[in-house]
Amino acid sequence: MSKPTIILATSNGVGMGHLARASAVAHALKDVANPIIVSMAGGIAEIPSTVGIRCEYIPGRDRLWMSREKWDTYLRDRLLALVEETDAKVLSFDGVVPYPGVIAARNANPNLKLVWVRRGLWQKKPQRFILGLQAKMMDAIVEPGDIARAYDFGPTSKRKDSVLTAPVSLFRKEDALSREDARRALGLDLNRPVVLVQLGTGDNDMNHKMTAALEGLLGWKDLQVMLTKAPVDKDGNSLVPDGLDIKVARYFPLANVLDAFDASICATGYNGVHELLPARVPTVFVSNIRGTDDQEARARWCHDFGYALRADQADIADITKTVRQLQDPEVRVRLSAKCSELPDTVGGQEIAEILHALTTQNAPSNAKTFTFTRLMIQDHINRGLRHVANLGLRRMALVYRFLHPHIVVDVVKLDPPIFSETTEVEELRGLLKSGVRFEHLISGASPAYLLRRKEIAHAAYGEQIEVTKK
Repeated sequence: MSKPTIILATSNGVGMGHLARASAVAHALKDVANPIIVSMAGGIAEIPSTVGIRCEYIPGRDRLWMSREKWDTYLRDRLLALVEETDAKVLSFDGVVPYPGVIAARNANPNLKLVWVRRGLWQKKPQRFILGLQAKMMDAIVEPGDIARAYDFGPTSKRKDSVLTAPVSLFRKEDALSREDARRALGLDLNRPVVLVQLGTGDNDMNHKMTAALEGLLGWKDLQVMLTKAPVDKDGNSLVPDGLDIKVARYFPLANVLDAFDASICATGYNGVHELLPARVPTVFVSNIRGTDDQEARARWCHDFGYALRADQADIADITKTVRQLQDPEVRVRLSAKCSELPDTVGGQEIAEILHALTTQNAPSNAKTFTFTRLMIQDHINRGLRHVANLGLRRMALVYRFLHPHIVVDVVKLDPPIFSETTEVEELRGLLKSGVRFEHLISGASPAYLLRRKEIAHAAYGEQIEVTKK
């Protein structure tokens, strides 16, 4: 009997959390199914060659390659085409808000089971108001466990519509490299202490937090500091105080090389917490309060129960002071020992079993047209409210730019899109970062699938598509 195909779709959320969870689930599925990951996140470039899972990148609406209405249809058609190409039985979506195109794909194909992987610990953002309608469109809802769930008082915490699993993590002791091998893989000195820093940059407040955290490491003898992206502001200016030995390196999955680090400084996202702490890395968490994820609640739980240190993200001086505590060997030993008490993060296997069980349910689901219509109406209302708010912000920005003019060039090349099956990390990353419209294909795509994808691209971009697959 052939293995069923299961599509694991993720949003383009901040960081690698959605993709990391999808990768963990896909890894657990490989023996019993053919998992395919599709995502709007640029991090998908790392997946095919390192995890060995077939993948497709779908440009998100934030690329602005088409109108929002066209993008909803484009996403629906992309998913339906992939389902037809692979004969997929189940589509799961890991993200805060299931896009209209995801739900429309399920509604257009009632034989397709739709599962929402809905992380808990939500802040009370506007997205909570349509939770009920979204839930009704699902064949199942799964909540990946969170070690800090006791501090979850958000809008999903009291709902009874989901199946709770253990926490999900890419960290697996059996896959982790030894301390020496991990350091060799990252190009680090084998005998000097190393701290991993994973904090965002970009806006001024985030840049200040990065510098404050790095200042807390000054004076640590022979220290190496590893970051996964260059610590610079938008103008290319360094955010690093003098006196630190900085190395920038990329490695996926980072969970496999965590034994290389003596300590870490990290945002309190789902992914970071559920990799660093099970790996027993002494950590200071500096929460990112943007988005829906209640990182502050997670950070408080980790601090209150002694698993990590929490820096006040709103207090620059406290960030430096808290990070400095990592220089104390006794603090590091205490945190690492406490983390050994955490439960196993086997949620990826549990979610894989739920998805696989759905592939054996032959009874077709009814199209939920009435609920879908109500949900789309509410989505348009919400979109209209956001549009009004954005108009006000845009007018304020125009006044500011009139007083402080500068030239911004944001170019989208209107050449025919590039179609490619590439799985090479550097090539794929380059295509994702370029201004060229890029249509990614799963490896081994059929001629019929390429033809259908050209038709979808033509409808979205409004021009004749005459290309050959690279």
